[in-house]
Amino acid sequence: MKLSCETANSASNPLILIVDDDPDILRGLGNILKKSGFRVVTAADGNEALSVFYKTLPSLVILDLMLPEKDGMEVCREMRRVSDVPILMLTARDDSIDKILGLELGADDYVTKPFDSREVVARIRAIMRRVNKKHAGTTLVFQQGRVCINMASRNVIIEDKEVALTPTEFDLLVHLASHPNRVFSRQGLMEQVWCYDFPGDLRTVDVHIRRLRQKIEKDPSNPTLIITRFGIGYVFNDC
Repeated sequence: MKLSCETANSASNPLILIVDDDPDILRGLGNILKKSGFRVVTAADGNEALSVFYKTLPSLVILDLMLPEKDGMEVCREMRRVSDVPILMLTARDDSIDKILGLELGADDYVTKPFDSREVVARIRAIMRRVNKKHAGTTLVFQQGRVCINMASRNVIIEDKEVALTPTEFDLLVHLASHPNRVFSRQGLMEQVWCYDFPGDLRTVDVHIRRLRQKIEKDPSNPTLIITRFGIGYVFNDC
């Protein structure tokens, strides 16, 4: 059973958990977030992060990869096991493997240190806008009933089996499925699903597409629902 993270007043005054072993980052980023209208709790190691997480059920987690006790990967894996809370990862290394692994474990996005605090705030606002966005309609049905997407409950049924998706995966699927047989570029998906009006790492899109395929496709290596148009982007196949 998944934990339900904070929803009350989440649109106007979300609670953000910052996890980092650097006291300057905890203090500096915490102050900026508070001035930007967020409430803040902090943790300096992996064990403390999980303890604070379970006690407060924050609206979003900013999670450093390099942590004492338990590293950020372990913490992300544990949080994702019990919750769909948005996770923005921090990494001090410009290491593609770490970034991709973090996304594979369920992080929604990442920021590389040293970072511009204004960019972190902008990314948080974009994530919160997407999480709080209300979808219209009730149920979308595709491929002669094989795929059913309940917009109100945010449930996805693939061939009579419910599939558990993270909020980002759900929104990505809804966006593609709402425009069947239309090709979207990676940049277009970044702008329209992640709600970023600034450049983002397009590999984030690729990793989420891969994770989504692993959950909804019979054979993820030979997808029939989300098709790649090489050199262009992705399309939801409703044929």
